[in-house]
Amino acid sequence: MVRVALGQMQVTPGRPEVNMRRAERLVREAARQGAHLLLLPELWLSGHDLGRAGEHARSFAERWQGEWSALARRHRLFLAGSVLAPGKEGRPANVALLISPEGEVAARYEKVHLFAPMGERCLAAGEDTPCFDLPWGRTALAVCYDLRFPELFRRYVAAGAAFVLLPAAWPRGRLEHWRILLRARAIENQCFLLACNRAGRDPDGTAYAGHSAVLDPWGTSLREGGLKADLLLADLEPEEVGRVRKAFPVLADRRLM
Repeated sequence: MVRVALGQMQVTPGRPEVNMRRAERLVREAARQGAHLLLLPELWLSGHDLGRAGEHARSFAERWQGEWSALARRHRLFLAGSVLAPGKEGRPANVALLISPEGEVAARYEKVHLFAPMGERCLAAGEDTPCFDLPWGRTALAVCYDLRFPELFRRYVAAGAAFVLLPAAWPRGRLEHWRILLRARAIENQCFLLACNRAGRDPDGTAYAGHSAVLDPWGTSLREGGLKADLLLADLEPEEVGRVRKAFPVLADRRLM
């Protein structure tokens, strides 16, 4: 059994010191409740302050990554979420990271599908879609807008992934899309899907949908948040993926056209 936690938090754009303190409180509480993994939202440290993307990427590499790693070591759990960090050729990228309880980078993924309406085209787009062997099973990372591209998730499952971690900053106006797409990705790929979304509202008026969720390989929501900041926990049995895929072998019946 693995206990996972979703830190559905508010994010203040351009204020990493404020957001780090919020994250610290979530880490402490997740550890107190016995979580093995805490997932935070997309760009939890800086928000979509993309006019200063290069500055945020540099400060993450020079300062905040060390603090985040120290939190993982101190509380002995895996920490995941996406941040602005140096990507290809030093350009800033939207990078999902998983930090181990030893403070090391256990998994890294650069967001492939950039969301133009939020100004993400100024970032370096990722090109690799890696999977990682972790204590609970083979795991992949995706970020927010990636949820709309089923071929990415099918590629992960073809590579053996049983878990996908998805940090997001999904807006409230498309909440039903979020809920439907989460269920679809979990059902069609028969995997655990952990999705942590932002809560609250940006100064520009953008409201976030919250409703972070943990879905099992049948597409059942084991935990789902509301609109407000919250810490959500769920206990998962990694063996359930194999049982579901054996009982209903839809993936084995695929025909590549």
